[in-house]
Amino acid sequence: MDPRILNVKIKGDSMWPNFKDGDTLSCEEYTGQDLVVGDIVVFTHPFKPKVTCVKRVKRISEPGLFVEGDNPDPLASEDSHNFGVISLDAIIAINSN
Repeated sequence: MDPRILNVKIKGDSMWPNFKDGDTLSCEEYTGQDLVVGDIVVFTHPFKPKVTCVKRVKRISEPGLFVEGDNPDPLASEDSHNFGVISLDAIIAINSN
């Protein structure tokens, strides 16, 4: 069975300049697909279970994924610099484009 397509709305400026606040990103539901550096992942925030995040995979390691926003301003994104690596179990969807 093919993964479902999920439309994810970008909120905030952490993915600027590639995605702006209000943009919609089509993603595949994550069902264990291989991930590569550069993929965009949608995941549950590790410390805020009601918050969903959209970030780019920067490193893949045994404990999980190191993710960052695209915005060059380090204060514009709450990402792995703040909460560490994310578990694969937290991933909801991916965009490999």
